[in-house]
Amino acid sequence: MRRVGSVSSLRTDAVLFGVSVLRAGLLSFLGVMFLCAPAVAAPAGRAGPSGDQKASAAPSEDASTETCATCHEDVVRNFSTNPHARISMMRSGPAVTCEACHGPGKAHVESGGDKSKIIDLATAPVQAVDQKCLTCHQGNHENFERSAHGEANVGCISCHSVHAAGDAGHLLKAEEPKLCFQCHTDVKPQFAMPFHHKVEEGLLRCSDCHDPHGTFDTKLLRSSAQQDAVCTKCHTETAGPFVYEHPVVRAEGCTACHTPHGGPNPRLLKQANVNTLCLQCHTPSPNFGTAGIPTFHTQSTQYQACTVCHTSIHGSNTSPIFFNSTE
Repeated sequence: MRRVGSVSSLRTDAVLFGVSVLRAGLLSFLGVMFLCAPAVAAPAGRAGPSGDQKASAAPSEDASTETCATCHEDVVRNFSTNPHARISMMRSGPAVTCEACHGPGKAHVESGGDKSKIIDLATAPVQAVDQKCLTCHQGNHENFERSAHGEANVGCISCHSVHAAGDAGHLLKAEEPKLCFQCHTDVKPQFAMPFHHKVEEGLLRCSDCHDPHGTFDTKLLRSSAQQDAVCTKCHTETAGPFVYEHPVVRAEGCTACHTPHGGPNPRLLKQANVNTLCLQCHTPSPNFGTAGIPTFHTQSTQYQACTVCHTSIHGSNTSPIFFNSTE
């Protein structure tokens, strides 16, 4: 009997302990709710007793596109066909708005059109305009600032016009090559020479060979280290690889022998006489008079050209002196 009584007593104590714990938990919950009630009841935008609630957001400084259209009706109406707006919508993102480039417009509107209250890209410093454009276009034009155009203070809107483009595809102020010739006046006459690349005829564009936004080459060439990739993408027969390479092609590139834009000589050669061109590197040997050396190797103008025998001058797979006519 003592044993049974002892067990009953333990059970009673456990029940009483559980009730005490439940009562304490309920009282704690009610206390927390009582303390939080003022903060919950505090109006929005007003700090509660703890003081850590943020103040309401400042009023917007933006103006709607419809507001811009009040004065700039033609610009806003045509902007839906602009590449900036179309690309944004194709990517399911927000379309580029006026204020994405010109900044918040509310103060500009309220002042009656004061240009000092808005970012006027037409009068802003070149560097400021470039930074605004590179906000979105940095990934494609990361080398622009150190390119020849960037260092010459030629900015984005020197060539591009967002709202009045002559070439809608790339928003250029004028089509190539007219746009390039506005600055590169020394190059334009070369395309009028008897032998030239067909740029003014529309077969090629300046940007096919040059990257106006910057490369690590001084001429902004879309080229490799040996400076021939820009040529061999069209002149594939000279690309190789060859078992026997002409060293000048590897060392100096195509422009060692050819003028890239145009000239008076066939094949755009720098010299009218091919022998004269070859002798710039292959100087005459003092042994030409020895037995076994043909007299026509004097390379005088009355003799035949070097390329009559050395036909594979860009490189050969069979002859180290490019002396074969089967390739």
